[in-house]
Formats: sequence, C-alpha cells, structure tokens
Amino acid sequence: MADFSKIAVLGSGSWATALVKILCENNTNVGWYVRNENIYEHLLQEGHNPNYLSSVEFDSKRLSLYTSLNEIAVDYDVFIIAIPSFYLDSTLASLTASIENKIVFSAVKGIVPERKMLVGNYLAEKFKVPEAHLGAITGPCHAEEVALERLSYLTVASTNIMLAKQMKSKLDCSYIRTAISDDVVGTEYAATLKNVYAIAVGMAHGLGYGDNFVSVLISSAMREMKRFIKNVDNKKRNINKSAYLGDLLVTAYSVFSRNRMLGNMIGKGYTVKAALMEMTMIAEGYYGAKTAYELSMSFSGKYPILQCVYHVLYEKASAKKKMKALSQVLN
Repeated sequence: MADFSKIAVLGSGSWATALVKILCENNTNVGWYVRNENIYEHLLQEGHNPNYLSSVEFDSKRLSLYTSLNEIAVDYDVFIIAIPSFYLDSTLASLTASIENKIVFSAVKGIVPERKMLVGNYLAEKFKVPEAHLGAITGPCHAEEVALERLSYLTVASTNIMLAKQMKSKLDCSYIRTAISDDVVGTEYAATLKNVYAIAVGMAHGLGYGDNFVSVLISSAMREMKRFIKNVDNKKRNINKSAYLGDLLVTAYSVFSRNRMLGNMIGKGYTVKAALMEMTMIAEGYYGAKTAYELSMSFSGKYPILQCVYHVLYEKASAKKKMKALSQVLN
C-alpha cells in the first residue's frame, strides 16, 4: 500500500501552492517539484512562493524541495500533478524514472492539448500508470480563497474508492471539505469545460450584458456541458453536484477567475493576443477551448457556446457579433 504520509506535488503555480498549503495543514511530508529556479531559491530562503499566493508561509520542516523530476519520482510513491495542461507534456518529457507503480492524482484543470486527452488517459498511455492508481482532484475551489483559509470544497475522483478516501484524508482540514466520486472522466471534463464557459461569461460581462443574460448563459452552459460529457462517457451522474455545477458557477462568477478575466478583457475590446499578454496567470480555458471544440464536432447535439468561444479565440471573430448571435439561440 502506498505511503500517504508522504506526497509529492508537481508544479509551482497558484493551485500547486494552495495544495501544498493544504497538505502541510495535515502534517504531511510534502515533496515539492519546482521548475522555476527563482521560486525554488526563494522558497528555500524565505519560505514562501514569490510569484503565487505569496502571503502563504510554509514550514520548512514539512517541505522537501526538488528541481529534478527524476529524483522526486524515486523518493515518493504518491503524486499530485498541478502543472498547467499546456506545459504538461513538455515538462514531463524529462521524466525517465518509472512511475508505473506510483499513485498519481491530477489536479490539472484542462486537456493535454498535444494529445487531446484527459490527463488520466495521458498518464495511462504514456507512463503506463494503471487506472486503479489514478485519480483527479477538482473544485469548486479557488487557490486564492485557500490562501485566505475561507471554507472551500474539493472533489476527489477515482475508480479506486479506497484510493480516493486516502487522498481525502490528506485534504480535509478546518477550511477544506472533500467529497468523493468514482466519475473520473466526468469530473475531469467538467473541470476543463467550466473554464471555457467562464470565458464566455467574461466576454458577456465585458460587452455590457447584465445579470439576466448571464444567468441564461450559465444555465445553457450547464446543459451543454451535460451533453458533452454524456457523449464522452454515457454513465449515470448527477450534473448538479459541486464538481460539475458548483465548479462552473464559481469559475463563471468569481473575481478570482482568470478565465472570466480573459473573457472580460476580450469583451472590452482587447485582442486575444493582448489579453493573454496582460494576464499574469495562465487561463486554462484558452487552451481547453480548442480541444473541446474539436472534440464536439464529432458529437451529437449542439454546442453553440463552445463554438462562440472558439471562433473568438482562434479565428479572430468579433466577440460582439458572436455574442449577439449566441444570445439569439439561448433559452
């Protein structure tokens, strides 16, 4: 049985930093892979991440910092990957140590773009990690609220429920409540799609649409998400649970949502390139929109919101014109 008293986190962005904080709250010995040399040195010397959630102070006794993927892969049996999907394949390209017998949870809120695959499927295919050793950690949860220790909720999904329960025990704390699910595929796709829909909400807000329209947009996005996930994996699931609807709502409405922020800038007249350059953090929905759109083309049903976002982001379509056209088909 894997040793859950030691957990490695791969990634040094805001979500990775939040997860390390949560794990440290539960007295877990955390191995932290930090690719950025400046962040690594600052963590060693100052005990906090200078670029993300810099107010969070870490107990050095609980942390072992690594700049080598292969070293951390040898030293730990349980991993949480929190590397942005766009960088995942290139980052893991340097991993030559076997993780075939490791436990790996994805906290990546996106599809691996080069392969058009969920992270779990990618890990199974490329690194031969068996399904029973895989899981996903999803929201609804913003890293910024974790830093502030505001009551937050997570979902741990795995087909191996015992594995999910073990990870849950390492995430529950005074400000984190964790639910368990066996719907890995559904929760991973929901975590991807909600970012795309949040961009649409941001565009609507930037264009001056009000709360009445946004409420219809979000309810339509929820139905669209349900159709999409059902096409991928037609199993019984309650789409109104927090891992699906809750995650969509917090990403669409929150001031912390970088995807909503990206859409808002585009709605206000920024070009896509200018908006992306202005962002200090990665908006996963930008990358997820292309893959989700391409996948939806082979599915039954209509996906007008995905199409709207894709055309604006990748075909230089007018956000104003596309949102107006979208408003005429929503109900």
